[in-house]
Amino acid sequence: MNKRRQRIMLFVLTLITAGFIVLTLLVHLFPISAIDLKFSEEIQEHQNPFIDKLMYLISCPGFMPESVILVIVTSLLFFLFKYKKAALFVLLTSAAGLISTIIKMLVNRPRPSKDLVRILHDTTQQSFPSGHMLFYVVFFGFLILLMFQLENVPKIVRYMVGLISAFFIFTIPFSRIYLGAHWFTDVLGGFLLGLPSLYLLSWLYLRKRAGKEEAPVAETK
Repeated sequence: MNKRRQRIMLFVLTLITAGFIVLTLLVHLFPISAIDLKFSEEIQEHQNPFIDKLMYLISCPGFMPESVILVIVTSLLFFLFKYKKAALFVLLTSAAGLISTIIKMLVNRPRPSKDLVRILHDTTQQSFPSGHMLFYVVFFGFLILLMFQLENVPKIVRYMVGLISAFFIFTIPFSRIYLGAHWFTDVLGGFLLGLPSLYLLSWLYLRKRAGKEEAPVAETK
């Protein structure tokens, strides 16, 4: 049964990777598409100062240097509570930024322009894939995995971290499009690239389960 699950997972990951490759080629050949324009129009249709601020706050953890600080502080917290393996792998989530930068340079897709969408936050790097989407899937997705694995962490903490992480993963696509920083296909590309990246990181972490083994052991007299 375990081998069957592995084959199914490998098949799914292959499909996702193939989908990302096809999407990358389409985006490179057709930088602006009708579906992107339609999504941006729909998401930006209802605007007010509160939503502007909310969408910006959702994107904040993915900016520089905020993302670096977030990774380092989170890793340090795990380390201080004796979850050393988890701390190391949280640091590895920062590799998502390097992966995003390399692909952005290769595809070289321009950001949405002011004559096509409303831009609330100016950006500098190229558009595809969304670095925010990729980072959120890998970083917050890995936190969700850790909350399932580290059973000695109090339940309330695990539930809160899991819910907050899921919130960021599911809202960041709308945030990036609403702010005019990305097209729909940018965030889709970040999501498709993030899934196999998260799987690889999780597989490496789970090769030797760290939950109870890493957890601090109370001293006995």
